[in-house]
Amino acid sequence: MWTSTVVEHHRLRHDIAVVRLIGEVVPFRAGQSVAVAVPQHREVTRRLSPALPPSLDGKLEFHVRALPAGFVSPGIVADTKPGDVWQVGDPAGEMRIDDSGRNVIMIAGGTGLAPLRALILNVSRRRNPPNVFLFFGGRSPRELYAADMLYLLSQRFDWLTVVPVIEQLLDPKWPDKWYERVKVNFGFTVDDVLQGTLADVVGAHGAFKDSQVLVCGSPAMTRSTVDRLVATGTPKENISYDPY
Repeated sequence: MWTSTVVEHHRLRHDIAVVRLIGEVVPFRAGQSVAVAVPQHREVTRRLSPALPPSLDGKLEFHVRALPAGFVSPGIVADTKPGDVWQVGDPAGEMRIDDSGRNVIMIAGGTGLAPLRALILNVSRRRNPPNVFLFFGGRSPRELYAADMLYLLSQRFDWLTVVPVIEQLLDPKWPDKWYERVKVNFGFTVDDVLQGTLADVVGAHGAFKDSQVLVCGSPAMTRSTVDRLVATGTPKENISYDPY
C-alpha cells in the first residue's frame, strides 16, 4: 500500500464529490482501478478508478458517488477533508486504448467517467491520437456532473467528440444545493444532448465493427449497454467493460 494525502475535496452534487490527493507514486495504468482505505473506515477497502493518468508527482483524482446502500462511499462524499491520509494499492484492470489507431467509442455512466477521462488524458500524449467518441450519460441534466470539464476537453482536442446523453429532459423537482452552488453554463447546447438510456442511444448508432469500445458505469448500465452493442452487431471481442 502507498499513502496519499487529500489536498482538495469538491462536493459537486448531493451524492458526488471529486477528491484530489498527492503522495507516493502509485504504479497503476490509466484505466485501472486501485484499492482505497480512508480514515473513516480504515479496516475496509473499496475500489476506485483514478480520473488522472499516472504522474511522477503522485497526483491522484477520484470521482465518488455516495451509493444509497454504501458503507464507505457516503463517508467519502460527505466527510472527506484536506489532510486526510488515504492508503492506496493493488492496481487492477485491463481497460486501455490499444495501438491499432482505430476509432475509440467510450460509454460512461455517471462516475464511470473517471477511468475513461484518465484514458483520454493519457492518449492525448501520443503523437497521433485516435478519434475518440465519448457518450456520457445520466438520468437528468444535473447528473452530467462533469459536463463543463468535458466541453473544455472537446474544445482542446480536435480528435475528441463528446455526446451528452440524458434519460429525461427535466431535473427532479427537489433541490440539490450542491448543484446550485456550482451551476454553470457548461457549453453544450440542447441540440448537443441526446435523450434516452446509454444503451438505447449507442444501439441506435448501429454496429461499431471497426472500433474499440470501452464501457464503464454501474453493473446494470454496463450489462444493458454491452448486450445492446452485441445485439446491434458490434463484435464482442471489440468491447472492454468495467462496472465501477
